[in-house]
Amino acid sequence: MDEAKSGRSGPNLREKAYDRFTHHLLARDIRPGQFISQRQLVALTGLSLAAIRELIPRLESEGLVRTVPQRGMQVAHVDLNLIRDAFQFRLFMEREAISIFTTEASDATLARLRQDHESVITEAEAQEGRIMPELVHRAQTVDWDLHWTIIGSLGNAIIADAYRVNSIKVRLIRQEQTLLSEALVVPVMREHLSIIEAIETRDPARAVAAMDGHITSARNRALGLW
Repeated sequence: MDEAKSGRSGPNLREKAYDRFTHHLLARDIRPGQFISQRQLVALTGLSLAAIRELIPRLESEGLVRTVPQRGMQVAHVDLNLIRDAFQFRLFMEREAISIFTTEASDATLARLRQDHESVITEAEAQEGRIMPELVHRAQTVDWDLHWTIIGSLGNAIIADAYRVNSIKVRLIRQEQTLLSEALVVPVMREHLSIIEAIETRDPARAVAAMDGHITSARNRALGLW
């Protein structure tokens, strides 16, 4: 009976282990490039050693950790290859997604996206250059929501899962180099409004060009070119 109960709860436990690992990774409790042991992960997540051992193959397959002989597990570290690969992936995925989204998104969805961005800009301008951390956090949420709305509109679970994993890597890059800051709030929101304006024309080519420019700009910030 205990084995049956364990088997039924196994997938949930594995998901819990994954969620806790990624939470600590994005909260910077685990740093990119850091070596970490299974025992340390047990202590960090509060889960069993068995759950951690089941988690590791998934993290390796997603490129979030790698096993280094005689040294143990290393968390993915931010380097030029990761930046190039992560942003190239975004370009490939989001070009096609926004092309479809431009012709299929409802007017109500576009109105919501526009309002979210314009309200951040209005509040930022009212703060007269001294943008509060709460607004930076809200702007970051609005930033991610636009991209996830476009990807999610495809209704494709395989694409959504692959995009989610890549998003974790992009967030690692941003934490190291280009996390949305006070200085970037208004420029990035305006970049997004340009994308929304392009979508509102219902011209896929124009929307793709706007998204290309935005992702390229983000990549260049990550590379220190802007």
